[in-house]
Amino acid sequence: MKATARTRSSASEAAALARSVQSPGGKVVFTNGVFDLIHPGHVRYLQEARQLGDLLIVGLNSDRSVRAIKAPGRPLNPEHERAEVLLSLTSVDAVVVFDEDTPHRLIEVIQPDLLVKGADWGPAEIVGRDIVEARGGRVVRIELAPGYSTTSLIRRIQATG
Repeated sequence: MKATARTRSSASEAAALARSVQSPGGKVVFTNGVFDLIHPGHVRYLQEARQLGDLLIVGLNSDRSVRAIKAPGRPLNPEHERAEVLLSLTSVDAVVVFDEDTPHRLIEVIQPDLLVKGADWGPAEIVGRDIVEARGGRVVRIELAPGYSTTSLIRRIQATG
């Protein structure tokens, strides 16, 4: 089953897309994050997440929510540019920008079959786990590619001055 969205979507549009994949038996995968400076670790993570199902929806923190949860000066790239870069990846089918500090409400609306986070997140810390598991879905923690992080990339850039 091949998803065809490849667009920045509202929560309701993403939910409708999810239903269109789920109704014939397809699996919807959801992950979320800031994705400020896309690096190979992000690309590998998203590819692995997409391989778990038929559609990958990425919840993208809005600029406001990034400012609430990250270091001063973040995000480096505005949400519309981060969404554009994510949508250029073949593994990403849809991007939904969310303004809350967590994607809980968005996960509730989309109702994915699989919720994916990096293995750096403890099982109890994964927001939306309750929603996905309550409907028989799974939470998958993916090992992160060693040596890649946006924070370390920012530090390397700053060090080279």
